[in-house]
Amino acid sequence: MKESFLQNKNKFLFSISIILGWSFFTLIQIKLLQDLGINASITWVDASISSLSLALISYLITNNMRYYLPGKERYWYVFVMSLSLSGLWLLIVRVILWLWFRENTNYQQFLSQTSNVRYAISFLLIGCITMVSLLWYTQKDATEIKEREQETLQLAKDAELFKLRQQLQPHFLFNSLNSISALAGSQPEKARHMIQQLSDFLRGTLKKEDQESISLQEEINYLQLYLDIEKVRFGHRLDTLVTVSEEAAKLHLPALILQPIVENAIKFGLYDTTEAVTISIHAEAIPNALRIEVSNPFDSETSNLGKGTGFGLSSIQRRLYLIYGRNDLLKTTATENIFICSIEIPV
Repeated sequence: MKESFLQNKNKFLFSISIILGWSFFTLIQIKLLQDLGINASITWVDASISSLSLALISYLITNNMRYYLPGKERYWYVFVMSLSLSGLWLLIVRVILWLWFRENTNYQQFLSQTSNVRYAISFLLIGCITMVSLLWYTQKDATEIKEREQETLQLAKDAELFKLRQQLQPHFLFNSLNSISALAGSQPEKARHMIQQLSDFLRGTLKKEDQESISLQEEINYLQLYLDIEKVRFGHRLDTLVTVSEEAAKLHLPALILQPIVENAIKFGLYDTTEAVTISIHAEAIPNALRIEVSNPFDSETSNLGKGTGFGLSSIQRRLYLIYGRNDLLKTTATENIFICSIEIPV
């Protein structure tokens, strides 16, 4: 809407400038004719016919430029068109004025003597109008092309974001179904409970697919469904510690962005050990950003962090880049058998 308003405003200003230009030209012509001693009534008729016919030709030029813009030959086009239309204008004006004042021999002589001057002036004015129109519509076309490119890039970005989200869900779903299958025989109650939690989780996923961003508190509540499912899978081996400041809870972040990070933490925290593991999630508000850290213990002798940060974290980094245009929003560090993944969401 804003761009449309600016375009209409520019078009209005362009039209006003053309009208003022021709008004100024008419007044100058009247003044010159009066200085040459031409009768006042003849002066007004001469100036009016000259200006109106020149205005009509200018309209034809601007209208033509709307449908045809010359390419590499544009400067030759402007020159040739100005020469041709100036000659046409002079012919039209001379015929009309001759018919109007055919009884006035003195004026007929004056009209003939001033033909070269009239032609030169019309050539300059028509040339200026043609060049201005050419620049105007060239700029307008360039703006429209840029807008279409931006729309195309936005559609491509949205499609890639959607694809990334869709790729993450089957990855988690297959793990959950495998766990349900394993529990179905030995612990059917847990299996049924896990199916119910998985149903709630997927229902929440469908609701949030169309949301660009949600509050951190909503994301944490949704993440809790995922953690409840994982706790059924791993039992007492999985514990979580979530600390979120009140200020951070109100800030917004892209929907469904934490689950792959926590899934990565669970994978490296529990897959290579049989001991109990605590996954920590800490969120705080910092100047102009929301910082979230997810940490998990790991065994440096058995874990392969380089391979493990593949699809899950790389997809999150790609999403953050597509949304915010920055590659430095996701960072990972490993110190003293603790792996930390931190993301910063600009606010």
